[in-house]
Amino acid sequence: MRLDKFLADMGYGSRKEAKGYIKKGRVTVNDQVIKSDKTQVNEQSDQVCFDQEPIQYQRWYYYLLHKPAGVISATVDSYEETVLDLFSEEDFRDDLFPVGRLDKDTEGFLLITNDGALAHQLLSPKKHVEKEYYACVDGIMTSEDQAVFEQGIELDGERTLPAQLTITKVDDAEQISEIRLILHEGKFHQVKRMVQAVGKEVRYLKRIRMGGLALPADLALGSYRSLTDDELRILAQPKNKA
Repeated sequence: MRLDKFLADMGYGSRKEAKGYIKKGRVTVNDQVIKSDKTQVNEQSDQVCFDQEPIQYQRWYYYLLHKPAGVISATVDSYEETVLDLFSEEDFRDDLFPVGRLDKDTEGFLLITNDGALAHQLLSPKKHVEKEYYACVDGIMTSEDQAVFEQGIELDGERTLPAQLTITKVDDAEQISEIRLILHEGKFHQVKRMVQAVGKEVRYLKRIRMGGLALPADLALGSYRSLTDDELRILAQPKNKA
């Protein structure tokens, strides 16, 4: 890998800025000052330092964000706050992006990464990776609704895959239900549209799991953290529909 690309990948400015740092003698490789940006380095074995501070190379980044309502699942927007606006200056990278999307008013589990291969694996319709949601619903969900969801629902001329609906609480006096719903795809506004199809309305929605990885109970709303190695292994081998 070229030295200027190494520095740019690690967040030390653009390739052009990195070239300037190198020419000024601010970069060493294996304790030797290097002034050629074309110098090839082995990111795994060479010791690169910037202003005498060692740089540990990392190519892929994985963050779990507890998305709050009011922000959109995008990398940049001229009018709305995006999920990447929640990142600190230290953690922000231009190549980060959300894996899939949650509606602006939906909370919960959202993976942020720069690993396109993993994103494709998790989002590919052929993989049927499970996404589990908690919802508070206006109306009383019934066993009949569960059967309808299990068969799949016609939405705009296209039938959804079977979905597993669990009714966790019913308040007959307030006419409110609490449910958990497992989907194996990610159609536009799918949870809300499926609930509407059986005559009810979602008033609150939160994604609580993707694949085999659940949203940690100790991750505060609006906060994010890096995935652990164990969590990444779980996510890379998601719990799919049999």
